[in-house]
Amino acid sequence: MLGRREFILLPAALLGSAHAQQGEDAMAERLRAGRCALLWRHAQTTGGIGDPAGFRLDQCGTQRNLSDAGRAQARAAGEWFRSRGLRPLAVRSSAWCRCKDTADLAFGAHEPWAPLNSTFGNARVAPENRQLLLDGLARIPAGAFEAWVTHQVNITAFTGESVAMGEAVVVDRAGQIVARGGFGT
Repeated sequence: MLGRREFILLPAALLGSAHAQQGEDAMAERLRAGRCALLWRHAQTTGGIGDPAGFRLDQCGTQRNLSDAGRAQARAAGEWFRSRGLRPLAVRSSAWCRCKDTADLAFGAHEPWAPLNSTFGNARVAPENRQLLLDGLARIPAGAFEAWVTHQVNITAFTGESVAMGEAVVVDRAGQIVARGGFGT
């Protein structure tokens, strides 16, 4: 639940562009305050759920990948961050190509981090990942944030909330959502 000093960023279609801009600016201010992470679901992909049978992490062609719209979405998100002078302390990503590509298109680089790997069809690892994510949050200092690109199933397991492709939540050190939204796309 969002507290008094926190906010929700709703899609521009619901609020109108002026209100959406205010929410985006508030999200930027929350990221600037630091001690938080942006849990970002990868950008839009080609159709489907999960990955095709027999997919391999070392072969992007065997996975569900970003669509043209998803690549544009990731680039636009990168511009959103640059235009606000926001630079993550670290950009961590799931090993899945759609996450790595989202991170690279937005920020230019990423580092793989196993706790962000998809747990789709393997919910039993989620409790272990929760503690690793909390430990990661505890290391983020004031005035800094990290960008973590991952999957809907992971975000839901950690926060209890679902996000659409390309959307994100900002979580504080306790793993509580303090902001939610997109990046003006």
